[in-house]
This record gives sequence, C-alpha cells and structure tokens, in this order.
Amino acid sequence: MTNNKSKEKMVPFLKFYPRYNVASLPSWVTADIKHASISPLQPKSILMPDGRRYYMDNKLNHLSGQEWTTFINSVLVTRYPTRGKESYAHDIRKIHPTPKPPQLMRDIISFFTKENETVADIFMGVGGTLLGAALCGRKGIGIDLNEIYLAAYHEAAKALGLKEFKTYCADCISILKSTTKCKRIFKEPVSLLLIDPPYGNMMARKKTGADMAVYGQKATPFTNKAEDLGNMDIPSFLNALQKAVELTLPYIKPHGHIVVFIKDLQPKGKQLNMLHYDIANKINEIDGVNYKGMRIWADATAKLFPYGYPFSFVANQIHQYILVFRKEK
Repeated sequence: MTNNKSKEKMVPFLKFYPRYNVASLPSWVTADIKHASISPLQPKSILMPDGRRYYMDNKLNHLSGQEWTTFINSVLVTRYPTRGKESYAHDIRKIHPTPKPPQLMRDIISFFTKENETVADIFMGVGGTLLGAALCGRKGIGIDLNEIYLAAYHEAAKALGLKEFKTYCADCISILKSTTKCKRIFKEPVSLLLIDPPYGNMMARKKTGADMAVYGQKATPFTNKAEDLGNMDIPSFLNALQKAVELTLPYIKPHGHIVVFIKDLQPKGKQLNMLHYDIANKINEIDGVNYKGMRIWADATAKLFPYGYPFSFVANQIHQYILVFRKEK
C-alpha cells in the first residue's frame, strides 16, 4: 500500500522540468533521462530506474548520493592488479618506482570534478592522474622533469586507447613562474590539482635493510637535477612544495581542490618524520587555502618485509595519506 502511494507521487523528470538544460546533468543521468523521475516533495533529487539518485544542485561532482557516501570513507583498502588488462599498462608504467593506479586516480577525480572539467598534475611521473582523467571523461594537464616518464605515459595512453593530454617536460616551479607559459598551459580553470610529489630525498638515499631487496643498495633518485624535489632535504622540499602549490593557485577555480599523496618517513630518534602532518601545515599556510581532511589509502598488494626483526618494531608502511585542501576564494 505504502509503495503504491509512493509510486503515484513520482513524476517523469521531463514532464516536471520541460525546459531544463538536460545537457548540464551527468551522462549517466542523461543516458536514461526519459525514465528518470522526480518527487514533488524532493524536487531537486532525480531518481533513476536503477535506484540511484542525483542531486541537481550538486556543485562539486556528478556522483550519486550512494557513490558520494562510499568515497568519503576515511580508509580505503585496494588490491589493484599489476598484470593483465586491469593493470592499466602497469608493464609500461612500472619504470617509475611508485606509479599510482589510474583506477584510484579516476575515483578521486570523479569526486572532486564534474565531467569535462580540467585536472592538473605538476609532478605527473608516468601519468596515473592523466590516465585517470581520461577514464572518467575529464581533461588533463601534466608537468614532469623526467622526459622518460612522460614518454611512458604517452605509450601507456596509446596502449590503452585513451585520450592523450598535453604534457610539459620542465621543473614545475620554473614553468609556473612564467605567466606567459601558464596562459598557454592553463587555458581553462583547473578544478583539481592532484599530485604525488617526490617525498624529499627519500629515493635519493642509499638503500638499507629490506629495501635493498626491492631497489638494490644504490640510491634511486627520480632525476639527477638539483631542482628535483626528490633531491632536496626535507625542509627545502617542504618549502618547494608549498611554492609549487602557491604558484598553481591562480589557475585553480574558486572552491577547486588540491589533493596530495604523501607517505611518512620512518621515525628516527626524536624525529617523528610525520611528513603528512608537515605537508598539511605547510600547504595550509597558503593564503586562501584550507585543509579539509584526509583519506588513508592502503595498498594490499604491497610486499611485506621483516623490518626490524628480531630487535625492534619497524612498521611495514603499506598506506599513504591522501590530503585534501580547498581553494576558498
């Protein structure tokens, strides 16, 4: 009885909003708009035949309410494959020591942008962000110092049959200081700056302990260039990262977001080495930028090693912090 009354209250969307600009709605809604409906009691909530709802005044993204709720879970555990079709060309991208899964980047991009909006990555590496943007119908801009990584991104995009975006081989701080260059690069406002910067000189240090089984004993810097954040001590790295974000800020739209991946260093003596905390503070110092919270991403495919055995506790850090900031004006 209740269900029948409930159904009687629903009105076809096109009848309820005969002049609405349907093209402004998400593609998953427009694809079946003829069967979408509205309750006069909830005139901004579109109900789709499969039960999903979309709120018409959603200014952030094109997700349903259920998808939104799933994303804001503070802990994410994944097991993305590194072989086969679902690895998204990992065999090409693995030349980078820490390539981000395009599926993960796609889901982050889908939350912080709408379809056809622009995403930028000024430390793009082998292009996980740009591949993720292509997977969900967004536009991408990428900058990186290492031309080999840029070539790997383009090779991966071709192999996957995904749209290739323009990339720039340069030190991001140098290029961002040039208003002329930035006007050519950022032709549209950026809705999301999604970055996974080098974590100071972590990779440039000689390997010890179980890390030698993965990387060998030698240091494995991303490049040998002095301007590479991956060759800087931690204080210099923090200042350079803050500067890079600050220089990008004019090209980010109001209420656009900045999302940063970061992994802590192991504590040493009295040094806590909570890099995520230091970065959250550093970026939050930028005028007009506010820290909004974090997600913790745990990669369940990470290989575990007996760090510290049999003398001391040393954590296997299979997680990274995804720090979220918003441009307020």
